[in-house]
Amino acid sequence: MKKNIVEISFVNNNFSAYVPLLKGCVSTGNTPEEMKENIKQAISLHLKGMKEDGDKLPLSFKGKYELVFKFDSQSLLKYYKNVITGSALEKYSGINQKQLNHYANMHRKPRMEQVIKIQNAFYNLGKELMEIELINAW
Repeated sequence: MKKNIVEISFVNNNFSAYVPLLKGCVSTGNTPEEMKENIKQAISLHLKGMKEDGDKLPLSFKGKYELVFKFDSQSLLKYYKNVITGSALEKYSGINQKQLNHYANMHRKPRMEQVIKIQNAFYNLGKELMEIELINAW
């Protein structure tokens, strides 16, 4: 199955999605879940319009395809702010909670070094969670 990138950012109090291979195909939503549903509909309409206009579809959108959602670091922190505690992200990233909060609330933009630390924090936390196995205590 062909993969297509959808870039996600947080703009004007909404999550925003953009499909680089489909110029002009954008959507928004109050939550990432809503934005994902909206961008799927936008892509469907965009592809239908391209077909009707006789435009060539990008190869990766012919047949079955998969969407890969790529967040920028600020929108990712904004989304997970109420899911993962600041202390957990501080532990995994080495970036203090106050600074992470500044990034999540768009008061400051992280440097590339900080972006890599944030990305690694999410990867490492996810890896640790995937390794958990529960035992039956009954």
